[in-house]
Amino acid sequence: MEDATSIPRHIRVATPSPTVAAKSTDLLRNSMTSPSTRLLNTPATESTTTQAKSGGCGCDSPSSATVERDQKLEERIAKHPCYSEDAHHHYARLHVAVAPACNIQCNYCNRKYDCANESRPGVVSELLTPEEAAHKALVIGGKIPQMTVVGIAGPGDPLANPEKTFRTFELIAAQAPDIKLCLSTNGLMLPDYIDRIKQLNIDHVTITINMVDPEIGAKIYPWVHYNRKRYRGIEGARILHERQMEGLQALKDADILCKVNSVMIPGINDHHLVEVNRVIREKGAFLHNIMPLISAPEHGTHFGLIGQRGPTPKELKEVQDNCSGNMKMMRHCRQCRADAVGLLGEDRSQEFSKEKFLEMTPEYDMEKRQEVHQGIEKFKEELKVAKDKALEGKKFANSPKILVAVATKGGGLVNQHFGHAKEFQIYEVDGKDARFVGHRKIDQYCQGGYGEEASFEYIMKAIADCKAVLVSKIGNSPQEKLQKAGIQSIEAYDVIEKVALEFYEQYVQELEIKE
Repeated sequence: MEDATSIPRHIRVATPSPTVAAKSTDLLRNSMTSPSTRLLNTPATESTTTQAKSGGCGCDSPSSATVERDQKLEERIAKHPCYSEDAHHHYARLHVAVAPACNIQCNYCNRKYDCANESRPGVVSELLTPEEAAHKALVIGGKIPQMTVVGIAGPGDPLANPEKTFRTFELIAAQAPDIKLCLSTNGLMLPDYIDRIKQLNIDHVTITINMVDPEIGAKIYPWVHYNRKRYRGIEGARILHERQMEGLQALKDADILCKVNSVMIPGINDHHLVEVNRVIREKGAFLHNIMPLISAPEHGTHFGLIGQRGPTPKELKEVQDNCSGNMKMMRHCRQCRADAVGLLGEDRSQEFSKEKFLEMTPEYDMEKRQEVHQGIEKFKEELKVAKDKALEGKKFANSPKILVAVATKGGGLVNQHFGHAKEFQIYEVDGKDARFVGHRKIDQYCQGGYGEEASFEYIMKAIADCKAVLVSKIGNSPQEKLQKAGIQSIEAYDVIEKVALEFYEQYVQELEIKE
């Protein structure tokens, strides 16, 4: 049986060279030198194993047509932080809140139009006109040149507000043609607007599909408003389901990329989501995002008020894993506000309130934006080289899978202080790879000496199943508390996969010594 106390309680790594450029989340650079560090106390040895190469028969190799199709897909999503797990470390998004009305009621939703302190879908600080939204996009596109996507996701449904939605997209496309446009919808009105979506070159559409069985849907949707009539119960859920399937097929036929969001609601649709996954795959969705129910009484939702719980991280991961063999899963969703700004995992919306951004003159320089994007792509190539090097020869007999929590500001690096983190990215590590599998929100530990004990308890609940926390720095007090709980703290400033694999190597060595 493994004994956490047999592993060194605090493994430190060397600090990066002074030639390392500013942290990747700044991203305002043309080139960047990847950090180069090594765990101290871990002997540097030459690998005696090599990764297996594919056989010469080619019987398991994908066809050239499949490879070409996958390459084209990767090109289409390469700079979309919601559609690409890799892109979300580097590129930012903007949600503009121009769509207040909705045509269905979800038991997990309560739209709020003047709320600054809740972070969940359907919540905004202020509504915008299409003209204000376009101005905001140009301002932010100049000040945050790594912002590549403008989406409309509420606070209601974009297609229940078609005039405002499409006018916003028209204005942005005319002035910022390099920005990708996307929308997120419940799908009820989607079939009616496929041609308009295609005409505006909206290449990414997300549909929230929580069920393919109207009896289950009736437990999620109290009513559906369609063709000037309100339908309740199974009848309403059936209409919604049929329209969602029609819209999904139409997107496929129009060659518009579709991601499907599903809210996991324990006891209602958790076991049903595998069937949802099968159906949407057959209908042409290429990415499935299974999200946890956000349910709290203070949100004022029906589920929150009746005490319907959300899934635990373990329950969520199990369902995602069960569906991952069928199609690509999105695990980096942050369930953003309808006015979110910045990288996923951060929200800079208060920097760009209506009062502030309307006073700003747009400085939208496409040449400068292109230079920044080239710098990001160069840095990504350097990260890939570092990851590939870290993976060379990694092979451990009977290697167990473990989870590690990572404090990061983005850029694919361990680069955040433990006390400043508001979430941890979770990686699953074994003898061959370190794979991103999700994120977990936490209360920030450093609060000026107030509330830190309560924060630490919440943090421990969030990462109790992790073997280590990877951070750029950590204080003695939380470090000792983690050690007592059997969680190692690792200080580093380096590529996440590299630090995770180096910790794993030492972790396995200590286990072998113990045995």
